[in-house]
Parts: sequence; structure tokens; C-alpha cells
Amino acid sequence: MQKKGKIEAFVDKLPKWVLLCNSILLFVILWKIISVTERGRIVFASPDLIVETMFNELKKPSMWRHIGFSLFRVVSGYLLAFISAIPIAFLMGWYKSIRSIFEPWVQFIRSIPPIAYLPLVIVAVGVGESSKITVIFIGAFLVMLVTIYQGVLNVDETLIKAGKVLGASDREIFFTIVVPASLPFIMTALRLGLATSLTSLVAAEMTGASEGLGTMIQTAGQYFQMKVVLMGVLIIGILGMVLEKIIKIIDKKLTSWQEKREV
Repeated sequence: MQKKGKIEAFVDKLPKWVLLCNSILLFVILWKIISVTERGRIVFASPDLIVETMFNELKKPSMWRHIGFSLFRVVSGYLLAFISAIPIAFLMGWYKSIRSIFEPWVQFIRSIPPIAYLPLVIVAVGVGESSKITVIFIGAFLVMLVTIYQGVLNVDETLIKAGKVLGASDREIFFTIVVPASLPFIMTALRLGLATSLTSLVAAEMTGASEGLGTMIQTAGQYFQMKVVLMGVLIIGILGMVLEKIIKIIDKKLTSWQEKREV
């Protein structure tokens, strides 16, 4: 136990970038080992080959079109989901009658994966950009809706009662107490919605898309071009990390008043 404590203390003293670099190095080493095995050579291209393929493909305009189309679809569906989820979530959280009507339906629909809606979406809006954005919208909307309205429900009742004692109206309580107290949940909803949008991307681009990272991955998979498949997955992961970082910066500015545990 004492030895373990010393190891943990040593690790805690290391800068975060050192730990990150070590984790990346370990991942690459494991990936390299797997890629040289008999089965691994078929499924996993080596990391150096993936990096080489990525740099070569990024020199081509077609690669940037794939990235651009996918980014447009993700951001469009994501922002539409957030704009729609905010008012509905606050209404469900603030009014018990509205919550009683909509919550069972939300929970029911939320359990269905976005890909299951593909046939319905195609019939409803066709196979253009609208169908792809709609699939991403559905997945992100439900996640953000539930997260935000749970945040509204979890607002400290003591704060609301204190506002009423001080003579604040329901409108004042809502905008000066409930909304600020729900901000951390809103930021969490943004992060969860982003993850759902990215995971829905490949499914969304199954609806007859000619360009996009999901389309590129599916086409490459059909021809067993695993280096292109893994490159596409890696690019989606990088886009997710960049967008996540942007949300973290916004979160830090908007919730700087909130005491957070050091991580």
C-alpha cells in the first residue's frame, strides 16, 4: 500500500503533457504490435502507414471536400438540436404538467438509435442534405434535451425559496436563479451532444451521400482499404477533439464562478 502511494504521488507530480505523451506513445506501440500480427495485418494498418496516407490525402482537394461536407452536417445538426432543446428542456424542467406529458415520449424515443430512423427520414425529407442533418439532429437533440431539463430539475430548491421570500417574481427567479444554475448542465449537454453528433455522422452519410468522411469510410471498407478506413476514423476523432476544446473554453468562461475539482 505504501509503495502504491509513492507511485501515485510521483505520477500526480508529473505535468499533464508528460502523461498525455506517454499515453499516446503506449497506444502507438500497442497499435504497432497488433498491426504486425497475422490477423492484425488484415484489419489494422500500421500507424506510420496511416499517418503517411493522411498526409498524402490531405494534399488532395477531394479530402478537404470530404472533411468540409462532414463538418457542415455535424455543426448544422448539432446547432439546430441545441437551439431546439434549450426552450423545450426549460419548459419541461420548470412546468410539471409539460414534463408529465413529454417525458415518457422523450425517454421512449431516446432509447432508439438514430440509425433506426434512416428509412423514415429518407421517406420524409428525401436523400439530400436535409436527411443527413436530420439524423444528426435527432441524436443530438434527445441527449441535450434530457441533460438540460435534468439540470433544471436539480436546481437547489433553497435558492428558489429564498428568491420567493425576497419577493422575486417567477420570471425573475427563472432568469436570475434557474438559468445560471443550469449553465453547467447546458455545457455538459453541449459536450454530450457533440459526441452523439459525431457518432451519428457515419449513419447519416449512409443516405446516398457522395462526399463526406462517413461515405469515404464506407466506400473504403467495401474495398478492404483499411488504411483509409482508419484514417477517416482518426480524422473524425481529431475533429471531435478540436470541437470539444472549443466547448471547454466557452465552458470555462461561462462557469468561471463555479467551484470545480482540480483534474
